[in-house]
Amino acid sequence: MRILVVGGGGREHAICWALKKSPKVRELYCAPGNGGIAAVAECVPIAVNQFEELAQFAVDHTIDLLVIGPDDPLSEGIVDVLEARGLAVFGPRQNAAIIEASKVFTKELFKKYNIPTAAYESFDAYEPARAYLDQLKPPYVIKADGLAAGKGVIIAQSIEEAEKALYDIMVVKVFGDSGNQVVIEEFLTGQEMSILSFVDGEVVRPMVPAQDHKAVFDGDQGPNTGGMGTYTPLPHIPQSIIDEAIETIIKPTAKAMVAEGRPFRGVLFAGLMITADGPKTIEFNARFGDPETQVVLPRLKTDLLDIFLATVNGRLDQMDIQWSEEAAVCVILASPGYPASYPKGLPIEGLDDAGDALVFHAGTVLKDGGYVTSGGRVLGITGLGADIAEARAKAYAAADRIRFEGKHYRTDIAKKALM
Repeated sequence: MRILVVGGGGREHAICWALKKSPKVRELYCAPGNGGIAAVAECVPIAVNQFEELAQFAVDHTIDLLVIGPDDPLSEGIVDVLEARGLAVFGPRQNAAIIEASKVFTKELFKKYNIPTAAYESFDAYEPARAYLDQLKPPYVIKADGLAAGKGVIIAQSIEEAEKALYDIMVVKVFGDSGNQVVIEEFLTGQEMSILSFVDGEVVRPMVPAQDHKAVFDGDQGPNTGGMGTYTPLPHIPQSIIDEAIETIIKPTAKAMVAEGRPFRGVLFAGLMITADGPKTIEFNARFGDPETQVVLPRLKTDLLDIFLATVNGRLDQMDIQWSEEAAVCVILASPGYPASYPKGLPIEGLDDAGDALVFHAGTVLKDGGYVTSGGRVLGITGLGADIAEARAKAYAAADRIRFEGKHYRTDIAKKALM
């Protein structure tokens, strides 16, 4: 089969890496791809928002399946456009991708269907939102309604911080139209957990759970990022809690979307908090997580293409999906300055010294026969092992050997699993 993956980050590198292992894949393309993806797929210079160009490439090259990686094109209706051209696509249609594209929609869905989540209020004007802060105690959780590259959630420790965050989002428009509405919700405490699931309507097939690290610095300090590292499994979270989250949150959400006339087909990503009152929902995403994908897919034993095809063709209920017992830990190597502004074009050295760790490229390009940085998150280094300690040691050993100017990364990824 001929497959086209749409996207160009670490998530798409992991998807291409997994698809490349399938004996059914004859030709693998990625648009636009990146420096590392070029080693496993033919990169096509078409941007993720060029829907018609992607559709025409798929028609011209007899593409059997398109796989959509990022959130923006999903929320903008790429699946609808491609399906209108008679193409098979793995990913939710626009009316289902709203579960990530609008936090207000999703919170109201939770309320209507009694799905556990943090208490909240939504606002479309700055003054009433600011006045609502007076009713709360810090810390304050403020979320831009729309997509903001994983940076639209601010946890403010003081009312001054919260007021500034609201002003920046709703008045200055630091996230553009994504800040036309905001959600202000209670601050949940506990362990975070991510569960990605293959979903086709009411059929839900959960993947192995993972835990992400959003804050840029050790000890969960500093501003939120797109994710600085992740790991799986979660030995410190009981299976009963994981099962409870699937039964009380993920499956009911899939059913709710069907009931709303928005059946979801693709990967539904639940961001959860394990509170004293049980699992609650922080957010839902409409696609594979990044960097969760870089630890989850290396544990997948079943052919990923078979799962994609079963989902698209309404046969997901017939799939028996198998996972390895291995642990996986991914450490993100970031550019100096990230998640604020950062330089590009820094030469990367030591990639051949990564040992048996997997190296997923997120922000790199090939230049003059070598790799240089081109994004905030540059590389995801994934170690595999019999347990978290072994996987973690492999990831950090490789991370230390890879070099570029100003490289920074968290040194405490997966430490919670070792306590």
